Amino acid sequence: MLLNSKGLSVLFLIIAMLLMVTIGYTLSYLIPAKQKTMAFAIHSNQAFYLSQSGVEYAVRYAVDQCWTTPASLLGLNTPGVNQRSLGRGTFTLSYDNLTDRLTSTGQIPSVSERRITVSNFSSFVSTGLMLVAPVPCWVNPRTEARFYIKNTGCLSITLTAFSFSWRQPPVRTLTTIRIDGLQKFGGAYSSGSGITNFTPPGNSQVINPNQTITVDAVWNANISPNCSAIVSFYDPSGKEYTFYLDPEGDGLPNC
Repeated sequence: MLLNSKGLSVLFLIIAMLLMVTIGYTLSYLIPAKQKTMAFAIHSNQAFYLSQSGVEYAVRYAVDQCWTTPASLLGLNTPGVNQRSLGRGTFTLSYDNLTDRLTSTGQIPSVSERRITVSNFSSFVSTGLMLVAPVPCWVNPRTEARFYIKNTGCLSITLTAFSFSWRQPPVRTLTTIRIDGLQKFGGAYSSGSGITNFTPPGNSQVINPNQTITVDAVWNANISPNCSAIVSFYDPSGKEYTFYLDPEGDGLPNC
């Protein structure tokens, strides 16, 4: 029995050693394979971020050059403009003016490549107006609101009409719109009455690139404290620029 016990112990020891050798061999094979897989994922992510950087670069470069139409955006294909080195890799731009699509290809040489395609690319570089600080506020509480808009594009914008809506009741009418202190509308405009042209003498308003203008809207009496006012301005072609003066519906502060 003693010899049998010793024999079994030796047998179990041999089996355990064989298992440990097998596990060690397996791990020595899997670890390098796992490291290679991780390296591929890292390179793929780097190529993706390069292609994303290419899109951001294209938008900024086009805006700086005032390329706002599909025809002018072909300038992004110019050698020296369409490719940039960044870190360990490069991104390459290709713009198709027929489909208005930009393709940005990020590449880690001989390792990985990723692409991003942006449809309707010209819409990302078109001229626009945006609300800027100071925030919309009451000049005269609940009868006259003031806000500021800026032309963030590279071309002048001409405004010729507006539409306006605000929370009711009580029922009130808009009597005056002033832009940079000059009257552009005078009359009686009800909430949601649709597009209305500016009235003489202020038939239009030109906003130059990087120019900020002040807009004052005056009602005939106090409107709802939570006005939720929405105003849109229009250029002669009908292009709309919309601003939400109180999107939270919690009222405007005093100026």
